[in-house]
Amino acid sequence: MIISAKPIVFTLCLIALLAGCGGDNKPTAGSGGPGAPGGSGAAMPPPEVDVITVTSANATLTQDLPGRLQAYRTAQVRARVEGVVEKRLFKEGSDVEAGASLFQINARTYKAAAESARADLAIARQNVERYKSLLEIKAISQQELDLSKAKVKQAEAALIRAEEDLENAGVPAAISGHIGRALVTEGALVGKSEATLLATIEQIDPIYANFTQSGADLLRLRQAVEAGKLKHTESAMVELMLEDGSVYPFEGNILFTDMAVDPGTGSVSLRAEFPNPKRDLLPGMFVHIRFPEAEAENAIRIPQRAVQANPQGQFVMIVPPDGKAAPLPVKTSGMAGGDFIITEGLKGGEQVIVNGLQKARPGTQVKAVPVSEVRGQKTEDRTVPPAASGVQNTEDKVAPPAASSVQKTDAPARGTPPDARPAGGFGANKAAPSAANGKQ
Repeated sequence: MIISAKPIVFTLCLIALLAGCGGDNKPTAGSGGPGAPGGSGAAMPPPEVDVITVTSANATLTQDLPGRLQAYRTAQVRARVEGVVEKRLFKEGSDVEAGASLFQINARTYKAAAESARADLAIARQNVERYKSLLEIKAISQQELDLSKAKVKQAEAALIRAEEDLENAGVPAAISGHIGRALVTEGALVGKSEATLLATIEQIDPIYANFTQSGADLLRLRQAVEAGKLKHTESAMVELMLEDGSVYPFEGNILFTDMAVDPGTGSVSLRAEFPNPKRDLLPGMFVHIRFPEAEAENAIRIPQRAVQANPQGQFVMIVPPDGKAAPLPVKTSGMAGGDFIITEGLKGGEQVIVNGLQKARPGTQVKAVPVSEVRGQKTEDRTVPPAASGVQNTEDKVAPPAASSVQKTDAPARGTPPDARPAGGFGANKAAPSAANGKQ
């Protein structure tokens, strides 16, 4: 039997071709294989963390106490005369001056009463003048003249009362300040058997902040001052923190402290006064007062964010000379502004991590950067570049087309330099998306 050699030759050629194509799957130099520059096996630099060097200095111990804001003065606008409200003369939510008319109550009756009182006073005064001339000729007695003078006094008092009622029909503002909404409308009958509340005026510049301090804390501080551990602070200035945690730009001063402890709460009441020129503070707002308690000498203070806690207690992360982050147990005692006062654990000179704690695991090699060197820089300015960062963007993780196990049909020939490949990565093949996603 004669066997044709053509099929055998074709089969051998196909095997050789497949063997040649299999060699293309080997990584080439610069393709991102292990040990290649810029590849996944390249050594990553240690992450950067912000540190402060611990020092001791004098510090003012403070305590953040909760409090409520209260208007400096409050006046309830009430109807002092009876009548029907004809008109509202102010804009709700505006500022009013003392003496300004707020409402107009029907005043015709009070005008008539005032005119009648003026007429009675004029008659009484004329009688006095007439009785004086009659007394000279002995036509009347001295008693009658004295009685006419008393009637003048009564007429004057009646006129004063009538004019006051007429003025109150205009409902004048008792104080200057911010007025709220009107509690009555036109046509309402007010002042009938009671002083109807019409509106409320509040003076909020300056403004009061009422807060309390624990009686036990106050006793502890006094004992520490008497023992010489702390010094009494002479400052009466306090800071105010708003509900969002921001610090109010104006400082306040303490007005008074109660000399008795409330038996119901066990606390002492205090009051501070703050300027409020922009009306940012409103009565009833919940705030925190940073209250100075005492002065401490040679105290070690670190930012509050640097102190962490676990079931064993509080600790900080430090960077020893070997550059490996390590936890260090500490104990705190009070606050100095936004910083903790450290009583045990730190002696001075340690590098404490304040930013980047999520990257500083115990035993991790880190690069300590003093806070003074990065202060004022933006966060993105201090971010490690993608090529050196352990966390890369999605685009950075995608291998170049020549090094990818999934190749495009229009990829350049083997051996083409990276600079000669189409720019833009996958975006350069938008004209043929189906071909760009095919596999060989």
